[in-house]
Amino acid sequence: MGEQKVTLLSTEQEMQRFMYNLLNDIRALQYMIDNDWFEKDITRIGAEQEMCIVHKDNYRPALVAMEALEKLKDYPWVETELAKFNLEISLTPRVFTGQCFSQLEAELRERLQIIQEVLDGMHCSLILTGILPTLKKYHLELENLTPRRRYRALMEALIRQQLGTSFELHMEGIDELKIKHSSPLLEACNTSFQVHLQVRPDNFAKMYNIAQALAGPVLAVAANSPIVFGKRLWHESRIGLFQQSLDTRSSHEHMRERSARVNFGKNWVNESILEIYKEDIARFRTLLAPDMEENSLEKVYRGEVPKLIALQVHNSTIYRWNRPCYGISDTGKPHLRIEGRVFPCGPSIIDEVATAAFWVGCLKGMDLEVEDIRQKMSFADVRDNFMKAVRYSIDSKFTWFYDRKITAVDLVREELLPIARKGLLHMQVDPADVDHYLGIIAERVNLHRNGARWQLRGYTYLLEKMTQDEALTTLTAAIIKNQQKDLPVHQWVDASPEDLDVYRPSHLLVSECMQTDVITVQKDDIVEFVADLINWRKLRYVPVEDEKGKLVGLVTSRILLRHFVEKLRNGRPDSVTKVEDVMIKDPITIAPMAGIFEALNIMRSRTIGALPVVTKDRELVGILTEQDFLSISVRLMERLEAQSKETSEK
Repeated sequence: MGEQKVTLLSTEQEMQRFMYNLLNDIRALQYMIDNDWFEKDITRIGAEQEMCIVHKDNYRPALVAMEALEKLKDYPWVETELAKFNLEISLTPRVFTGQCFSQLEAELRERLQIIQEVLDGMHCSLILTGILPTLKKYHLELENLTPRRRYRALMEALIRQQLGTSFELHMEGIDELKIKHSSPLLEACNTSFQVHLQVRPDNFAKMYNIAQALAGPVLAVAANSPIVFGKRLWHESRIGLFQQSLDTRSSHEHMRERSARVNFGKNWVNESILEIYKEDIARFRTLLAPDMEENSLEKVYRGEVPKLIALQVHNSTIYRWNRPCYGISDTGKPHLRIEGRVFPCGPSIIDEVATAAFWVGCLKGMDLEVEDIRQKMSFADVRDNFMKAVRYSIDSKFTWFYDRKITAVDLVREELLPIARKGLLHMQVDPADVDHYLGIIAERVNLHRNGARWQLRGYTYLLEKMTQDEALTTLTAAIIKNQQKDLPVHQWVDASPEDLDVYRPSHLLVSECMQTDVITVQKDDIVEFVADLINWRKLRYVPVEDEKGKLVGLVTSRILLRHFVEKLRNGRPDSVTKVEDVMIKDPITIAPMAGIFEALNIMRSRTIGALPVVTKDRELVGILTEQDFLSISVRLMERLEAQSKETSEK
């Protein structure tokens, strides 16, 4: 969960002191590896579970993490995460053998149930999903940052390092999302299930390279994050969103390469874990420093095992998808781990444990079968496979050993599942557990259904039946209902309008129900062009904007009708009229964060049918029309009618 007691590096002396300690940690780690200090006779697995909290009545983020944590203070395994609507729990490290996976699942279920019982008293629910569908951009302002010094220091440090004017997010899938944000709190969109595997120092390079090669294929069956702010993007949008939300780089005319702090890596590891740590120290400026210091070199010379505090803190601000980890076991001996960070939260508890079993099984099985994976495929193909899985998950086609092309489904079914089985049985994992969890992976590929596919299918269907906000709310309700049934995602029923018991549109903000795909004109355009647009697109209102996207007017179908009637009456049918001559020059507008009731009252009191939605500097961001209110009202009436019939039948 990271070192909580950290601070910003504010002075030159603090920076120099931290670098001194960081370099000492590298030397101390080298000394411990060279002198065989590490635990090697045991292999453990572990995991960390992140989650979101939502209100039960509207399925939107609930900013109650600190209050919930206070009620859970007797449970040291639960902690805060970046935003006030997130929590994280750590699972007990356990020996990789026997019933370790069914025990992991039981512990995870028990701990989540304890949290849910507390949240029940707050009329909230936890949800396991890579990106919460109902999450909006305004939920990610710094005021919703968890009030812990570590998080504030991290945000401030990233903002200091920013080369551009804002953090940008741009992804394109079925839909396209291109936005700017004032802070790196966009990272809080992402929730994951992080899996740890302990490895021997002398085998670390080999196992890490295998983990890199497996990242794409395993993610292909585990993807569960396809929707961001209502847009259908990459199957595992969490990967791109995480990288871009913490990306302090900006575009330049020159070709200099700068690495993102969230990255997959640039090449194979050849010798040891030290290569990764040294690479990250060389490429990335330090952001934070621990409050306490440790002279790790002096400790190892005294025969004591150091915590490597400076190295741990620096490593916690570099987000490799397979992250190297150093720790000290209960035995007092140091150990090394690979932390798999590619796996999203959800779709269900059993799905997460199945993915974990598949991943570590593949790692151990590949270790038994492959002498050196670098001789079988290029790192360029490994990286390409990963990005294909990020975008298309189970629909991907990979380049595998010896340049062979193979679909994700065939690769998992024909090659990786047998390898995973071999690895798990080699570690003497209970055969019933092996059959159970690998059977879930097999069914995912046989039915071509992972969490991302389930969400995309359901959301696309719901969009045909209701407004975007209601579709997102319904999808979120359906996820929670299916999770509570404790079934793997391949057995989930598709999301449907009936999954949402209560929908209260009166709680909506303008930004949540406005139209953002807005057809506009400029003031120098001819009126005939506007008339054709209205005819082609079946519009009643067309905003007028300048070259910078600022609202300068509004044209309505009523204005155009009156204009053309007057032209005919005055005998001037061929005269040219510009938009500027007929438009409403100072239209009534509303802010995106205003409530829907406020918008409704303005439109009713002013007897107008549309409200352009603008920012403080008059940038046009959307439009709200009476048609939007009609759609909401129709759905509300249909829902009330259905509830009335259900009540009468009872």
